[in-house]
Amino acid sequence: MSSEVKKGALGFKANTPAERFFNGLIAENPTLVLMIGMCPTLAVTSSAINGLGMGLATTFVLALSNAVIAALRKTIPSTVRIPSFIVVIASFVTLVQLLMQAYLPSLNNALGVYIPLIVVNCIIFGRAEAYASKNGIVPSFFDGIGMGLGFTCAITCIGLVREFIGAGTAFDVQILGEGTVVPGVVGSLLSGYQPISIFIQQAGAFFVLAFLIAIMNKVKSNLSAKGKDTSKFGNGCCSSAEEAAADKIMADKEAGKEAK
Repeated sequence: MSSEVKKGALGFKANTPAERFFNGLIAENPTLVLMIGMCPTLAVTSSAINGLGMGLATTFVLALSNAVIAALRKTIPSTVRIPSFIVVIASFVTLVQLLMQAYLPSLNNALGVYIPLIVVNCIIFGRAEAYASKNGIVPSFFDGIGMGLGFTCAITCIGLVREFIGAGTAFDVQILGEGTVVPGVVGSLLSGYQPISIFIQQAGAFFVLAFLIAIMNKVKSNLSAKGKDTSKFGNGCCSSAEEAAADKIMADKEAGKEAK
């Protein structure tokens, strides 16, 4: 048996809660690195509140569905795993939708059809298939939290930038343009801002997303220039075939050492 500890993309021991959390938040950020789940990313981020609400709803479903699927992974037959995953995910999505309808009706109306569409969000189904169905409950739960919060941070930032430039507001508080809440001379200067309305339209989502991806790529490039291993960014969760191949190579090396 190998005594070498497998490490994730950020240097943490693989499959620990910390590694799974920061992996989804940074190394495999679903929006800025893997670029999946683009439909809600581009559609609902016209404001920061919409982005935050969509992200937290997705995080809730992702973390709990990951944990349940991990708990049932040995009892679900492989032939029906996809329908089983959908049933689990749909159950949590229904719970989220009912809670939002009861306690956050305005946000529920703003997000509209994109709440029930969480069921087919490729981030959630992808993590169920690629990770939760192959690992334990605790790492799967933290994998869901990390991925969910990575998604939340990304789409909230996109929504905030679009809202700020396109409407002069931040979380529905007027900062720039007519009606600014800042008093005095500074307020009069800020009130002269003319919002660039294209940023709260569909095209604005692409502009802001491209800018944030460029920043993420720059950060990755700087880490690489400092000698940090960035080869696993976007590739932290290997397929079962890749893992088997890696384990075989490691076992061959160990066998060669023992033979010597």
